[in-house]
Amino acid sequence: MRLRLFILFVLLAHTVFAQQVEPGAVAQAGDTVTAKERDYVYMLHADTTKFDKQRVPDAFILVGDVSFRRDSMYMYCDSAYFFTKKNSVQAFGNVKMEQGDTLFLYGDYLDYNGDTNLARVRNNVRLIDKETMLETDSLDFDRNANKGYYFDGGALYDGESTLESWWGEYRIGTKEAVFNNNVNLQNPRFTLESDTLQYNTITKIATILGPTNIYNGAENRIYSEKGLYNTAARNATLLDRSVLYNGKKNITADSICYDMAVGVSEIFGNIVYIDPENHNMLTGDYSYMNELVDSAYVTDRAVVVDFSQKDSLFLHADTIWAVSANVDTDSVYRQVRACHKVRAYSVSMQAVCDSLVFDSRDSCMTMYKDPILWNEGIQLLGEEIKMYMDTASIDWVNVINQTLYAEAMDSVNYNQINGREMRFHFRNGKLDRMHVLGGANVVYFPIDEDSVLVGMNVTEAGRISAYMKEGQMDRIVVPNSSKGVFYPLSKVPADARYLDNFAWFDYVRPTSKEDIFNYRGKAKDLMLKVINRENVPLPSLDRFNKK
Repeated sequence: MRLRLFILFVLLAHTVFAQQVEPGAVAQAGDTVTAKERDYVYMLHADTTKFDKQRVPDAFILVGDVSFRRDSMYMYCDSAYFFTKKNSVQAFGNVKMEQGDTLFLYGDYLDYNGDTNLARVRNNVRLIDKETMLETDSLDFDRNANKGYYFDGGALYDGESTLESWWGEYRIGTKEAVFNNNVNLQNPRFTLESDTLQYNTITKIATILGPTNIYNGAENRIYSEKGLYNTAARNATLLDRSVLYNGKKNITADSICYDMAVGVSEIFGNIVYIDPENHNMLTGDYSYMNELVDSAYVTDRAVVVDFSQKDSLFLHADTIWAVSANVDTDSVYRQVRACHKVRAYSVSMQAVCDSLVFDSRDSCMTMYKDPILWNEGIQLLGEEIKMYMDTASIDWVNVINQTLYAEAMDSVNYNQINGREMRFHFRNGKLDRMHVLGGANVVYFPIDEDSVLVGMNVTEAGRISAYMKEGQMDRIVVPNSSKGVFYPLSKVPADARYLDNFAWFDYVRPTSKEDIFNYRGKAKDLMLKVINRENVPLPSLDRFNKK
């Protein structure tokens, strides 16, 4: 009976005290919070209540099925110290805080201040907000800001992903979490490691705020320091020179829109795409990449750099593709395609054309539509040029139809050869020998031992072979049936000095790797003739008695 009367007296005194203090008046000596501003913690139940001046002089000691209320929030525990003057509670054992039917906070120990509305929960802490659960050993929960934060390691689960970090904060209202220091996000489809990350448990969007790696399988990886990643849809918007890794290949750019689910990315600004396995690199300002078929194209100052040779080749075009074929077979090969206003530069070789294709199967680069190729002082042109590469440099070149070989001897005189087809063989990056097939015409200026021109030789033959010495034509071999005339230099006829299709395109020639962006076309009257060649007719099916 005495115990019941004592508990009743405490509850009545506490309630009367809260009601009698006038608004703006001081509640107790040393307590600066007014009754109007103060939300009191109320004890709802305890099996036992006592007061011990020696152990806890300012608190009621409550034991057994203890419960409290502060506005809409309820607290439960096995035992507690209740500080009425300080409007605070220290709770022990099976601590539980609940607000409504969605927010629950569990732990072994609670220190709650009703004035600051701050709850400090320790040991085996769990915060549950609908389908989201946060686990840690130390959590401070600010009810005014409606957020909790941990600082000694913790993990957040949202039903699909698990996020772990050393420091973290979870905001109840926005469902956003912020993580710092050793952040690790585990998802059945990917893994994310970061320094700083913000994550929304509703939208499933991770906001990248620091150095971050996202792993998708053994070979695919994203590196970014700023961006957004939708963990549900698996697409990302990456900024600030982010990098995509696909096997040994990687692409870096100012911004990347990447759909990991379908392996497609759209890329913008200062793009650098490196393929070390095929020894080439793509650069430009816009790119579209499909990793499932291992292809990419680049536009806007697009450049492909081939560093498979000792002398790197820089090639620019309006659009450049890098395409892989037979991707799912053992015979996979790579093609690089360039379209419109193609210009290429290396120290030993320069080229222009409208479009080209490089194929890794035969290491052949084929140039189309008014192609021109320069090697030191030599100019080659035709309807089509095929350039075959070896491990060190150019191996041989095939020039087809409307061909012209031109070599400047001085500002007026040029060695010239044309024919239906030409084959040029190189040694150590320099032209070594050549063969001309079909209707060969030659204008050749031999020189003496002092490198002085001694005359001009004009020859017509069905085929010829020519040999070079130190980058210049040294001798020509022609069949006995060929026709030829030698003119002393002083008696060279004006109309015989140049072949009909001769033109010197030095003004078109790229002069440096920076000059490949400065397009200069041929004069219109010097473009190659357009020749419409008919297809060879196929045999009639009737000849083979086929229906």
